[in-house]
Order: sequence, then C-alpha cells, then structure tokens
Amino acid sequence: MHKARPIRLILRKNYSMIRHQQDMSSCEALIRPIESSIREKLEAALKPLHCEVINESYMHNVPKNSETHFKVVVVAETFDKQPLIKRHRMINQLLQAELQRGVHALSIIAKTPEQWEASNKIVAASPACRGGFGKLNVMI
Repeated sequence: MHKARPIRLILRKNYSMIRHQQDMSSCEALIRPIESSIREKLEAALKPLHCEVINESYMHNVPKNSETHFKVVVVAETFDKQPLIKRHRMINQLLQAELQRGVHALSIIAKTPEQWEASNKIVAASPACRGGFGKLNVMI
C-alpha cells in the first residue's frame, strides 16, 4: 500500500506538467497573437508534417516583442508536384490578413517531405538586418 502513493504523486505531477503546457499555449496566443495565428492557419490548411513559425523581429530595428518579421518552415505533402512559386503563393494567400495587419517581412521555406529529408532537416539562418529607412533605437 505504501508503494502505490508515490505512483499517484508522479501521475499527478505529470498531469500538472501537461496542464501547464496547455496553459502556456493559451498564454502564447495572448502574448504572440500574430505568431499564433500564422501557425494555426498553416496547420489547419496544409496539415504539415513539420511547421515552424520563427519570429525574427528581434533581428531588426523594431521595438522589443514586435511581430513584424517571420520565417515559416512548412513541410507538407500538399507541396508534392507543386512548383516553388505556387507553394509560396499558397502560403501568402493563407496569411493575407497577417500581412495586412503589420507583418512587414515573411520568409518562406516550403518543402516536400522528400526535400526536407534530403536537406537533413536543416534550415539556414537568416542574414543579419541590413538596416532600413528609419532608426528606431528603442529598448523596451
């Protein structure tokens, strides 16, 4: 009887961790609404095998916690036999609202599962920001 108690505690602890992760994803949608919206739309429409939404705004001359520059990495069977330009157009069309709401830059990597495997699942880092028209030196 004494040995059963630690198992229950472990189960409760794991459940708490799962619950905490669910709470965090809800918080993420509140904290990063554009990033969350991008991810939700890509996953719902393309059913990707792999989907990354990377907020690269910190690399640019924008206020802290901005959501203006993104890189998306999408691996989907939907892209099979589709030219690269059509894949990009599909993603741009899906994210039209975000692009009109303040997303300034969207870098797209759209691969088939075979291309993803052949690339060893590696995505090159984005280059450093080369400036822009205005200098916004705000540190928040």
